[in-house]
Amino acid sequence: MEDLFGGAAPYYATHRHHHGADAIAHLGAALGPERRVLDLGCGPGTVAIPLSAYVREVIAVDPDEEMLAEGRRRSPANVRWIRSDSSRVRELPAFDDAVMGRSFHWMDRTAVLNDFDALIPSDGAVCLVGPCRDPATPSWEPVTATVRAQFGLQWRPTAQSFEGSGLHHDEVIGRSAFSEVETTLFDWVLVRDVDDVVGLQLSYSYSAPARLGDRVAAFTAALRAALLEDCPDGMWEEHITTEVLIARRPR
Repeated sequence: MEDLFGGAAPYYATHRHHHGADAIAHLGAALGPERRVLDLGCGPGTVAIPLSAYVREVIAVDPDEEMLAEGRRRSPANVRWIRSDSSRVRELPAFDDAVMGRSFHWMDRTAVLNDFDALIPSDGAVCLVGPCRDPATPSWEPVTATVRAQFGLQWRPTAQSFEGSGLHHDEVIGRSAFSEVETTLFDWVLVRDVDDVVGLQLSYSYSAPARLGDRVAAFTAALRAALLEDCPDGMWEEHITTEVLIARRPR
């Protein structure tokens, strides 16, 4: 399993925004209190931990042990943490429904949905929780993108992702056995300071500490200076739209 997020776990847990309490409550109500839910590509538990308040158990799966350690550190009792990945779904404990946050774009989406069709019971659902189809670009992004380019850091899409295939998640799911799709949007605003924006960059796969190596201090210093030059008060508002997609087999 490739180490995509080496050293990023504490930054991910601290600086990646959650999905909003209303979005998680909506998802939990749609699934129900007796369900055992797989969170595939769970990271440090951004979905798994809040969702656990609404369901019987969450099976939280991720290939990155650092991410799992962050999750276990904050975990309620009804979350089970397992190191594995999307290519080994059929080896996991039984589950009723599956949810994925920002992880789906890393996967062979069609293969994973075929596995879910073989494993999820007839009343089960496949759910996505994350940015909407056309998310707003954060106001700091032109600055952070410039600094990332100076350090030779760039996003590398997988062949199965939207960027690699041209197919959005909802289109891929719509072609699967889980073609009855319902989406709900939740809008909210998050205020970030300069430490938060800098830490956020270290949470991404393309600018994680492992990718930067001994340049972490130089990168964060350059980033902080550029951000404060652009916005001297060091405060930004992030306008977020969380999309909850719930897909079931046609009745």
